[in-house]
Amino acid sequence: MAQSHLPVVVHRLFDIAILVAASLWGVAAQGQEATIVVSSRAGDRLAAKPPVRFQRQGQEGSVVFQIDPAKTHQSIVGFGASILEAGMICINSLPAQQQEQVLQSIFDPARGAGFSAMKTTIACTDFMSAGPWYTYNDTAGDVAMKNFSIERDLKPDGSATFIRRARRHGSFVLQASLDYPPDWMLTQVQDRRNQDVQEKCFDALALYYLRYLQEYQKAGIFIDYLCLFNEPGIYTKIPYSKIRDLLKNHVGPLLAKEGIKTKIMLSEAESREQAARRYPVVLDDPEARKYVGAMPYHGYDFGHFDKIAALRDRYPDLPLWMTEVCYAYQAGTPKTMKLPRPDFADGDFWGNQIVSDLEAGAAAWIYWNMILDENGGPWAVSPVHGNPDDNIQHPLVIINRRNHEVIYTGAFYYLAHFAKFVRPGAVRVEVKGTNRTPVRCIAFQRADGQVIAQLINSWDKEVAARLEVQGQSLQLNLPAGSITTAMWKKR
Repeated sequence: MAQSHLPVVVHRLFDIAILVAASLWGVAAQGQEATIVVSSRAGDRLAAKPPVRFQRQGQEGSVVFQIDPAKTHQSIVGFGASILEAGMICINSLPAQQQEQVLQSIFDPARGAGFSAMKTTIACTDFMSAGPWYTYNDTAGDVAMKNFSIERDLKPDGSATFIRRARRHGSFVLQASLDYPPDWMLTQVQDRRNQDVQEKCFDALALYYLRYLQEYQKAGIFIDYLCLFNEPGIYTKIPYSKIRDLLKNHVGPLLAKEGIKTKIMLSEAESREQAARRYPVVLDDPEARKYVGAMPYHGYDFGHFDKIAALRDRYPDLPLWMTEVCYAYQAGTPKTMKLPRPDFADGDFWGNQIVSDLEAGAAAWIYWNMILDENGGPWAVSPVHGNPDDNIQHPLVIINRRNHEVIYTGAFYYLAHFAKFVRPGAVRVEVKGTNRTPVRCIAFQRADGQVIAQLINSWDKEVAARLEVQGQSLQLNLPAGSITTAMWKKR
C-alpha cells in the first residue's frame, strides 16, 4: 500500500500547540511559555512538544545562547527548492488525491512546510525531462521572436503547470534562471569549450528574456526575479565582462522601457568562492549595478561562508540568495554514498549548511531538486549541453513511481523547520554563545512579533541548552540528532 511519511497527526498536534501558546502570549514575560516543535532521529517529525516556561535562572552545565532581538541582521525572503519537469512527472505518477497531499505537505504553511522561495528554469536544464532538449525559440535567426512559445511548459508535466498547482496550496516568491539561450545564439554548439553568446545576438537574447516574462504573465505567473545565466562558464561559456555589457546595455534598458516589474539577478555562480571573485566585475560598474536586485550563488563548495559574508559586506544593499545545492554524482558526490538518501540523519548536514549560509547573510535558501523518483531521476540527456546520462541526484522528497510510496527525507524536515516558522519578512537577530560545539542556534523575529529560535544538535546524545533572552532563561533538552524550533512572543 502506498504511504506518506508525513503523518497528518503532526499537523493536528501542531495546530493545538499554537492555540495553547497563543492563549499564553499575553501574560507577563516572567513565566511566559514557548511553543516547541521537534524533528529527531528518534522519530519525531515536526512534532509539537509540551510548552516550556521561561524562568529567571537556567540549569548549570547547559550549552548557553544569548539572544538579543534588538540587534538585527538581514530580512528573510524565504526557503524552498526548484520546480522542474522531473518533479511534476513524479507527482503525476500518483493517484489524484495523493498528488494533492504531496503538494499540500510542501507548500501549505499551516498543514505542510510552507515553502516560500522557489526556483524554476527558463526552458531546458538537466531535470526538465518531459521531452527532448528545448528552448522557447529553436528557429534559427528569429531575432524578432516571432516563433517564441512556452507551449511545453503549459503541458501536464510542464513547469508552468507545476507552479500553478503548487500555488493552490501556498504562496512563494519565484526566481527563474537560464542554462542556455537558443543554440543559434551561441558561437559554437558542438564544442562545449566555446559555447559563448554572440554579441550580435544580445538584443535578441534580451527580447527572449522579455518574451518569457510576458508569456508567463499571460499564463497567470509573475516571475519575481530573472537570473541571466545559471553557472556561466560551466553551461553557457559567457564571461562576466560580457554579462555586464548584456545587462547594462540590453536587458536592463529593455525591461525598464517595457515597464517590467521583475527584478534582475546578474547570474548564479557555481560556488561561494566564485561569486565573491566574479561578481565585482558586474557590480563595480554603476550602470550595470543599478539593474541588479539580488546576488544569487550556489553552495556546491559546501564551505567558504566567509567569502559570501565578505561579498555581503561589500554590497550591503543587495540581498544574498543561496539558490542551488544538492547531492549529485556529477557534482562530486562520492559514489560510495547511495543516492537518493531516504534517511533522516542526513538532514543534520543540510541543517548546518542552512545555518552557515544564514549567518553569512543569505536572505533565501533554495535546494535544487525538490522531488525525484526512487532512482534519483528522471533526468534529461543532452551531452552537448552538459547533461550526461546516469545523472543521479538527491531530492527533498522521493516518490516511488512504481508503488506510490512517498518519502520525506531528512533534508526536507530540516528545511521545513525554517520554511514553516521563519516566514518571509522575518529578520535574523543576534545570537551569541557556544556555537563552536556541535550544538548551534540561530534566531529570528517575525513581523507578528514572534521570536523563532532554531537549535540543531548534531551530537549522538541529548544535550541541555539554555536560551537567555532579556533577563529570562528558557531551558531545553535537545534530542540526539535533532532540530528544535522554539517560539515565543517578544515582550
